[in-house]
Amino acid sequence: MPRPISGRRIRRGWQNAAFKPAGISYTELEEITLGLDEAEAIRLADLEGLYHEAAARRMGISRQTFGRILVEARRIVADAILNGKALRIGGGQVIEEEEHYMYDKVAVPTRGGMIDEHFGHCEYFTVFSIENDKVASEKRVDSPDGCGCKTDIASVLARDGVKLMLAGNMGEGAVRVLKANGIEVVRGASGKAREAVEDWLLGRIRDSGKGCSEHSGHDCSH
Repeated sequence: MPRPISGRRIRRGWQNAAFKPAGISYTELEEITLGLDEAEAIRLADLEGLYHEAAARRMGISRQTFGRILVEARRIVADAILNGKALRIGGGQVIEEEEHYMYDKVAVPTRGGMIDEHFGHCEYFTVFSIENDKVASEKRVDSPDGCGCKTDIASVLARDGVKLMLAGNMGEGAVRVLKANGIEVVRGASGKAREAVEDWLLGRIRDSGKGCSEHSGHDCSH
């Protein structure tokens, strides 16, 4: 007996939609369907550029399952485009969730309890667990040797469940690596690490877009 398919998490707000080749009545076309989970897989992998492991975590499925969904999704889209078929998006066993579900763990590059100005050379990372929009707990994750921008710290934090990096400044290269691992980035924070997370929860901190390359003596722009 086959195992039941569990609900795949997708971003709330997906709309059922249909697309067709120009100049032909919809009723004259063969219709194929792209499930909401398949559309979400394409969004995460091809639009957001997430690694498969990170995208799978986002959807609450295994990496192997994500890979199978993505292969089938791309096949369906190719079939519709190349063979002139109508494409409908909808259906599937999915669980729609708001974007804030992503941020149940927040990491902060830290030095002596304060936000370190430079992500790549921080003393350690403080990982805060968020429950009911409040800090529930925190723990220390030691930084790897060398510049954090060039290590696997992004994947280490991602495997620990971190979904957001709240930082002082950071180059675009480091931002891309973190985002590819499913970790969003908010720059422009300062002061005590815990207080900064609490301010972010209250909506007082927005991404400044300010990178390390703007400061002398360090360049995280690779």
